[in-house]
Amino acid sequence: MKCVRFAKQPDHVKNFIDLPKKLYSRETNMEDPDTMEDLLLGEHPLSKYFRLDKFLIYVKGTAVGRFCITTYPGDDTAYFGFFECVKNRKIAKFLFSQAENFCRSKGYKQMLGPVDASFWLKYRLKINRFESAPYTGEPYNKPYYYRLFLENGFRVKEHYTSNDYRAIDESYVNEKYEDRYRKFAGKSYRIKSPKPEDFDKILDAVYEMITELYSDFPVYKQVSREDFREIFGNYKLIMDMSMTKIAYCQGKPVGFYISVPDYGNSVYHLAPWKLPMLFYRKTHPKRYVMLYMGVKKEHQGLGKAIVYSVMRELMQNGLPSIGALARDGKVTQHYAAEDITNVYEYVLLEKKL
Repeated sequence: MKCVRFAKQPDHVKNFIDLPKKLYSRETNMEDPDTMEDLLLGEHPLSKYFRLDKFLIYVKGTAVGRFCITTYPGDDTAYFGFFECVKNRKIAKFLFSQAENFCRSKGYKQMLGPVDASFWLKYRLKINRFESAPYTGEPYNKPYYYRLFLENGFRVKEHYTSNDYRAIDESYVNEKYEDRYRKFAGKSYRIKSPKPEDFDKILDAVYEMITELYSDFPVYKQVSREDFREIFGNYKLIMDMSMTKIAYCQGKPVGFYISVPDYGNSVYHLAPWKLPMLFYRKTHPKRYVMLYMGVKKEHQGLGKAIVYSVMRELMQNGLPSIGALARDGKVTQHYAAEDITNVYEYVLLEKKL
């Protein structure tokens, strides 16, 4: 058993990218190999913000585990991510010890993970409901990974949930949310879906709000407007604008709600010949995933009004939805609690060094 730290050697890059294909089924592999290759080669738009040290675990010449350590200037935390490992405690113990030894040798105070390089890419570990196929945007992993983290000295730092919401139709009544919607609609507020041709302008508005509202998240790092545009520009292809809402007060954007149809993992394995299938799923969704939401602090209570505007769309299409990845303590975690049918759980873990 050996640990190899590599740079851009083609054989190691290929082995790193190929490992998830051996561990997951075609339906549960959530990694985009093109994005992964760009990151490994330092060619991703975010690569300039961090240092990425890459490692593979080999047994008799076969890759059986992998991880990266991401570090940022001026930050004494090392971010442990892109973790994959066969179901073998001995191999996992060796992998985690190699990661810890590397971080200690560089003087880092703690390890936080799983964080795949950046807040803007993927972080958190799934810990329940593995019987369900992953939804678009879900951080997905093998069921035994949580045990491996705990056995190797990590402890839970943050807890998150995603809620399954039942399908509703036009007979649905929620007086509390409807009343909140009417109150805000009666003031100087407008909640509307953007037009496709306004996508770039809306992206800029969302950037401004996210950088203000998400800055207290544990792994948040600022990126430029240009890089944000490049990372999220492809959302234009997959978004259903009717299920995305922007709230305005006196003409200025003060809240947002971004949803996409649930494409499963198909958006991570796109090929030109798959585009018609993607378009079909966009126009004939089976459910929606509510990915991002935020309201500026001085507009307290507006969140429920925005949620009700989304509910009105769901009442018309009669589809279920997932409210994705709400951090414990955030009010969004309990929106429309009476309509929740199941809860997915995720954690962010840390290890002091």
